[in-house]
Amino acid sequence: MSSAASHAPALGVAGALSRDALEHWLRETDPARLDQLWEAADETRERYVGRAVHLRGLVEISNHCARGCTYCGIRAANRGVQRYRVPAGVVVDCARAARRYGYGTVVLQSGEDYGLETDWVADVVRRIKQDAGLAVTLSLGERPDEDLTAWRKAGADRYLLRFETSDETLYRRIHPDLGNRVSDRLAILRTLQDLGYEAGTGIMVGIPGQTYASIADDIDLFRDMDMDMIGIGPYLPHPATPLGEEFAGRLAAGDWPADQAANDELTTCKVLALTRLARPDSNLPATTALSLVDKQAGRTHGLSRGANVVMPNLTPPEYRAKYEIYPEKAAVHETAEAIAQSIEDLLAALGRTVGEGPGGRRTT
Repeated sequence: MSSAASHAPALGVAGALSRDALEHWLRETDPARLDQLWEAADETRERYVGRAVHLRGLVEISNHCARGCTYCGIRAANRGVQRYRVPAGVVVDCARAARRYGYGTVVLQSGEDYGLETDWVADVVRRIKQDAGLAVTLSLGERPDEDLTAWRKAGADRYLLRFETSDETLYRRIHPDLGNRVSDRLAILRTLQDLGYEAGTGIMVGIPGQTYASIADDIDLFRDMDMDMIGIGPYLPHPATPLGEEFAGRLAAGDWPADQAANDELTTCKVLALTRLARPDSNLPATTALSLVDKQAGRTHGLSRGANVVMPNLTPPEYRAKYEIYPEKAAVHETAEAIAQSIEDLLAALGRTVGEGPGGRRTT
């Protein structure tokens, strides 16, 4: 048994772990101790958000992006991307399909694409609300306040914007500013809440240069944020990005700092479970990226270690393969019907139920 395992802090009441205890658990290696963490996270999930798994249909409406994020495959400088924008009518059709499959929410995601004009997005939101009656979540990047205001007035319910890492130096390295606009995602999240959105955020796990101490700071920050949803996913290197090239070079040379956080399933699940304990009332997805690092059990482990949301991909296959923010995206060629069925089968096997309605946080 490791020395970390022999002195691991007691898990105690949800939300009570200190910042140092969070870091200690991130370093934990003993399987028996980790089983206690998984059990505590699952019990906390059951107590605070119940057995239901809320399904939120994802539509990747554009892969154009003005940004130069060093980790993302659809970054502006990647000339190998076949760019697209999904027509408005097709987006609304996807929302109608989400309703047929029993999903309570549709999520419209894109790069930071200013070709998706303010009025166009607002009109799509209104049409979805009218035709499908679903909650609408937007994940369209760091748009100006006037865009966020217009979309909220049009009926958008939620907005997702990951801050990726609370380490300022690392953040600046992976997420350059856009022209003269300084990137401050924490400030934008506060603006979203002021506008009445249910706001969601999250981080990547295992970014080159990211330490366990840094991730502990992230989880501690989650504790103080009133977020509807927190997405936790592993960093998946894309070869056509500066960070992906750095990752490959370090991997080949074995050139990793001793405190480098791993981008594997185990570390991601630790972060997910600890986030459930630190922020027991938030919605936590079992992310697609997690299901890729372990194709057999990643999603199952996520749902057993704190997650209560799954985001099935509704993007038409002819567009889905082109939204390559990381390589080897899951279910690129599967139909939306097949994806919906596979998720239903998984939930049945786990003894979990499909959530009804939009699936916002409980208010009582």
